[in-house]
Amino acid sequence: MPPSSSPRALLARSTLLKMGVRIGIIIALSTLFSYLHMLYALRGEALSQLQHHVSERSQREQAIFVLAEDNQAFLKKALAERIRALEREDVRARFDRLFVRLPDGTVRNRPELLDGTKEVQGFIPPNVALDAGFLARFMAAHDVLSWNGPVLNLRFKTTYITLPEGAILGFWPWAPTWTQKLQPDFSISSYEDFPLTLPEKNPQRKIAWTGMYLETVSKIWMISVSTPLDLDGRHVASIGHDVLLDELMSRTINDRLPGAYNILFRDDGQVIAHPELKVEGATTPYNILSAAEQPDLAVSRLGSKENAAHLRGIFDRVKNREPSDTVLELPEYGEFVAVTQLRGPGWYLATVLPKSVVSQPAFVAARYVLLLGILSLLVELAIMYQVLQQQISRPLEALTQATDKVAAGDFKVALDTSRHDELGQLASAFQLMADEVQRREDALRLANEGLEHRVEERTRELKELHAQWLQTARRAGMAEIATNVLHNVGNVLNSVYTSAQVAKERVGEMRLEHVRRVAHMLEDRQSDLTTFLTQDERGRHLMPFLDKLGKNLVEDREEIISLLEDVGRYTEHIGDIVKVQQNYARTPRLHEQVSLSELVEDAIRINSAGLTRHQVKVVRHLATLPPVMTDKHKTLMILVNLVSNAKYAMDGVTPSERLLTVKLEPAADRVFINIHDNGMGIAPEMLTRIFQYGFTTREEGHGFGLHSSALAAQEMGGSLTVHSDGLGRGATFTLELPFHPAQAAA
Repeated sequence: MPPSSSPRALLARSTLLKMGVRIGIIIALSTLFSYLHMLYALRGEALSQLQHHVSERSQREQAIFVLAEDNQAFLKKALAERIRALEREDVRARFDRLFVRLPDGTVRNRPELLDGTKEVQGFIPPNVALDAGFLARFMAAHDVLSWNGPVLNLRFKTTYITLPEGAILGFWPWAPTWTQKLQPDFSISSYEDFPLTLPEKNPQRKIAWTGMYLETVSKIWMISVSTPLDLDGRHVASIGHDVLLDELMSRTINDRLPGAYNILFRDDGQVIAHPELKVEGATTPYNILSAAEQPDLAVSRLGSKENAAHLRGIFDRVKNREPSDTVLELPEYGEFVAVTQLRGPGWYLATVLPKSVVSQPAFVAARYVLLLGILSLLVELAIMYQVLQQQISRPLEALTQATDKVAAGDFKVALDTSRHDELGQLASAFQLMADEVQRREDALRLANEGLEHRVEERTRELKELHAQWLQTARRAGMAEIATNVLHNVGNVLNSVYTSAQVAKERVGEMRLEHVRRVAHMLEDRQSDLTTFLTQDERGRHLMPFLDKLGKNLVEDREEIISLLEDVGRYTEHIGDIVKVQQNYARTPRLHEQVSLSELVEDAIRINSAGLTRHQVKVVRHLATLPPVMTDKHKTLMILVNLVSNAKYAMDGVTPSERLLTVKLEPAADRVFINIHDNGMGIAPEMLTRIFQYGFTTREEGHGFGLHSSALAAQEMGGSLTVHSDGLGRGATFTLELPFHPAQAAA
């Protein structure tokens, strides 16, 4: 049977198929999660970019409107001052030099003197009385425009001033014969900005903005802004700018985010700019609200009823939004709309971004992830199939045939033992087994009678060896546990002994003999005790002395009790150390809720007597952490060992310079406790051996504390490491533990 059709080849193919299905599912899920992650990330980035774009555009586009209002405030003040000045002068002669009444009854610039590209143009309709007051206002407007028009023309195509009588003066370099072409019956009141400045239309006398309109002479789309001027309670003039909209409309349509488009409209529905709006040949602006009653107009101006309905939906959503909403979602159209309101005319600038623009990059990226994943899967399966076929299936087939021969009693097999992998080792072992079986088969034929005896003897030897191994392992474990207990108990017993000695010294220093002396003194004066306490010199000091003595005894008692409590706590810790070692033979210790900062303080407190005796200054940098779940007594055992070792490491340092720094800080899902001393340091070649069993740098040390501490840290899922810059530069031991807050564990 060829290998390709053998059961083992079929098994290899089945294994490959199962692995391919599992990997395919992982790739599909990874692609889905990648798509969702990229979609949400791109959506957030796109909305942020959209909002930033609209905000930036509004600042740029409204600059011209803000500048217009600032200019008109300046011109208003200049015009008022000029009118006041000319009211005291006779300006008729200057007026007659510049202007002339034509046969049609209108007053205009003298044609032979007018250069409209550089000078102010003026127009006075017929039947306007040219009295001194009117001429003063007219010439004041002429002067203000002559002085400021050329400068303002850098940003504004038109700057003009109108008078209530219907007269107008303006600086129009782009239309040098504008006033000369006006019809005699021309009325400035036909423009929207003129009535907006009249007191009856504008009682608050504020700046007024017109809607979009097509200028009758130049045939250019523009808007106007006018500021009324009142003197002595009377409307005397209005200052205006014409803002041409060609560039603004072009920027709104063409300067956009990739895939998005911009719309500019007023709050009454008038559309200033829209990418689908046709303005060629139109004489009036398109209005969203009125177009609803004129379907043919919507089709002719926007291309279709659907576009008109879509624009109406955006308009309604913008108008009904909350003032704080700057990015809106239109699920019915699958779009996001970022909107802001321009200062000045109050227009709405909206940028519309289809959701498909956001989702398309994520879909494309996910598709590439999927394609690469499938390609990688196919390549991996092909390689695995080839490897399984060449390296596993064929060697297993040869091994199976050899097994069949051995089972049939033929031990003369030949296998490929030149390979150095597991199958090569298996083939070598099988070959050795076959040779050994063959040898034993021959030996069995020669010594069949002694087989049972040999088997029993060999079995007995194996049992004895096994029993000896178990006994040796048990004794080694008992020795390790005993060493661990003695080391950790020794550390704590030092503190117990120190606390007991201090308590003994405090008891020895208690002034109990003073109590007996006072008692004898009172007994001797028992008959005249009152006189003694009130009149005798020693008696008067007796009560304060007793009070002070009582306070001293109470303080001594409290200090002795505190020392005895330390002894009790240290003794309890000794018991816990023993229990920890006993638990090695049973189940692991359960984690409990502890405060790491309190454990650090307990470790310092246990070593406090030795630290004080060695004159070591302790500096703490303990971060405030919630209670964590860990093995309290193993952690405390490690910290006690580290503090004790640091204390001895500073024996060669001047007592005034001995400094122990303890730092507790979290980092992601781990917590680090650093014990740093400025003592003898560790040589670089010793850093790799410091945690080995039996290694120590102290003459009286036994090399077990750091070894057992490192093992305990590993058992808790952490680690114990050391860093030193060399001899004489101190050392830092870092205990790293998993950070499992008790609240999360609950």
